[in-house]
Amino acid sequence: MRLPLVSSLLLGTAALAYAQAPATVATVPGMPPVVDARNLYSEAAAGKMSPAVAGALERVYVPHVRGNDVWVIDPATLKVVDRFKVGLSPQHVVPSWDLKTLWVANNAERTPNGSLTPVDPKTGKPGAPVPVDDPYNLYFTPDGKSAIVVAEAFKRLDFRDPHSFALQYSLSVPRCGGINHADFSIDGRTAIFTCEFTGGITKVDLAERKVLAYLQLILPGKPTKVVKGPDGKDETICTVWKGMPQDIRVSPDGSTWYIADMMSNGVYVVDGATFTQIDFLPTGVGSHGLYPSRDGTKLYVANRGTTKIHGGPKGKGGVSVIDFATKKIVATWPIPGGGSPDMGNVSADGSRLWLSGRFDDSVYVFDTTTGAVKTIKVGAEPHGLTVWPQPGRYSLGHTGNMR
Repeated sequence: MRLPLVSSLLLGTAALAYAQAPATVATVPGMPPVVDARNLYSEAAAGKMSPAVAGALERVYVPHVRGNDVWVIDPATLKVVDRFKVGLSPQHVVPSWDLKTLWVANNAERTPNGSLTPVDPKTGKPGAPVPVDDPYNLYFTPDGKSAIVVAEAFKRLDFRDPHSFALQYSLSVPRCGGINHADFSIDGRTAIFTCEFTGGITKVDLAERKVLAYLQLILPGKPTKVVKGPDGKDETICTVWKGMPQDIRVSPDGSTWYIADMMSNGVYVVDGATFTQIDFLPTGVGSHGLYPSRDGTKLYVANRGTTKIHGGPKGKGGVSVIDFATKKIVATWPIPGGGSPDMGNVSADGSRLWLSGRFDDSVYVFDTTTGAVKTIKVGAEPHGLTVWPQPGRYSLGHTGNMR
């Protein structure tokens, strides 16, 4: 039977609306539901500011590893407007899960020297430090029930109360030497951490509190061999090369993981479902930090300009831009005269990419449309700076892994 024209139009409109409607994902209990399974960054888009950040000063917080302090930049004027002392070797400034506190991770290995310094984003002022072991980095479980202190020197993840930082439990990751950066699955059940000193990544089941797997990353073109791993299963390793993976980010649809490797000078691509390496993208010297664009279409790669842990100034640093849809590099932004872009984040409106210049005592501000860069001089060895406030419902940690 042929439907009337109006009915046909209504059905067509309904079908189109259904096709365009965002899919949802079953998430772990307590985790805010994913609004759009095609883009897990959808709620961190420009303009989607949480009421929790109302009244927060618009600032960029820059920790200095060798200065043991934090400098504060006004993004409107690009001027340093404040400075304050923190603990020893501050590595990253980390937004809390509830967006109400910024935590400076002071990376001295043992208490009482290792600590987390709270900063009130409404005043920009620090509070009393909280002693914890070796906080190289700090993350939060997607349900907000635990902070994860990445105790790199001890090959250990310490799960703590997200407010008091009282220890809940610890998870040993013996195969993951130099455990440091992480990202989380779309459903919040698992996390993948990079292993800087063993050249691989490890998958952790957050619900079952156990390590699921370890994957050695292989640089294409290098000779490999198959060996028996600690669990008795066959593993492929490279006989002449071991990388140094750094930051990690998951694709908007949650299927693919990107791992920056500063020794391999590029980004490894891993299939999340099979936990296998599927590609490698050469980007630049010293690939290090990874940051998605506010619209979830691009991934910015900070290439630090050196493969050394302690490099020199004016290296061949810059930024590569990966298109998530095609998994291809679509732009390269050099720093005139050289530089060492490391860690940072994207501005709230997505127009700027802020990165620390690790070995040039600088902060770089890239225009995300043109790639043009401005430089701000700061203190000794800036590292994991954060831009605040940022859009999003909650923070998973690092310098603002917002969802």
